[in-house]
Amino acid sequence: MSIVKHGDKPLFLGIDLGTSQTAIMSNHGESSLIRSVVGYPKDIIGVRLLNDTKVVGEEALEKRSYMNLHYPLEDGVLKESSERDTQAARELLEYAISQVDKKDRGRVCGIIGVPARASVTNKNQLLKIADELLDLSMVVSEPFMVAYGLNCLTNTIIIDIGAGTIDICAMKGTVPSPDDQVTLLKAGNHIDDILTDAIAEAYPEVQITPIVAKKIKEQYGFVGSPPADVIVNLRAGGRPKAFDVTQEVQFACETILPDILENVEQLVTVFDPEDQEEALQNIILAGGGGQIAGLRTALLEHLTGYGSVNIINVDDPDFAGASGALKLATELPPDYWTQVGDVIGE
Repeated sequence: MSIVKHGDKPLFLGIDLGTSQTAIMSNHGESSLIRSVVGYPKDIIGVRLLNDTKVVGEEALEKRSYMNLHYPLEDGVLKESSERDTQAARELLEYAISQVDKKDRGRVCGIIGVPARASVTNKNQLLKIADELLDLSMVVSEPFMVAYGLNCLTNTIIIDIGAGTIDICAMKGTVPSPDDQVTLLKAGNHIDDILTDAIAEAYPEVQITPIVAKKIKEQYGFVGSPPADVIVNLRAGGRPKAFDVTQEVQFACETILPDILENVEQLVTVFDPEDQEEALQNIILAGGGGQIAGLRTALLEHLTGYGSVNIINVDDPDFAGASGALKLATELPPDYWTQVGDVIGE
């Protein structure tokens, strides 16, 4: 860590540390979106090809044939299974910071998003890693970051659909309590796994992996009526062939609907009765999964019994969380950070 010089301008960071991808923004105008994966060469040949002992992000996926891939986040939180997972988490965070840190600054202060109901143990583990890289760091709820960035702090429901978790949060004009938030573990990666199995069952001859399934979902994912038939080229016996996977994509994407609806309906009741109508007018879909075609319409149709409901999508699902974290970091004096989240550093 650099020595802080008197008069240097602090570097504030907003970090959305996600299972699939990590978004980071700085108050100096820099931003970066990184795949949350670290690759380590399998043997000396890989080291020779890479000319390094590790690689972070999309490049690790591109070179996965000779890499051991480590995804340091699982279900939206840090893995705790091995020292290599902890090392990968540190290297991912360090790499993300390097993408926006131009070194011309004073102390570095960062706010990092975690799933709404992340455990105390996991928050502490993340803060311990962050303390090695930042002068001051705080962890806060990811949907709260989205709400803060949009200035939607009262009578609002945030549905943040990521790869590892779906976080749903009721904003009532205060920092949300545990009772105001819920974390669901059936999210984007769950869809990928279901889609992988569904395609494999429908077309046993096809070579299908979760990585291929994720690409199909990201390009064609939908619920309800399909915008168009989903015809994709897949490998069967090593040869490319077109397959219709419309039903499989629909089935996989719709698996997340029941849990979302059940928990939105439950969170409506945490608002005072006189505020529930306004809260139902302010439902916000965030995260990459919030962009699934037809999802907004399906949610509206299922919530018609609650009266008038309005659901909008965030303009920038990749950076909505990081942008909110950065806004919070720059607007809230560091001395007050402990009133909002868990903090480490000076």
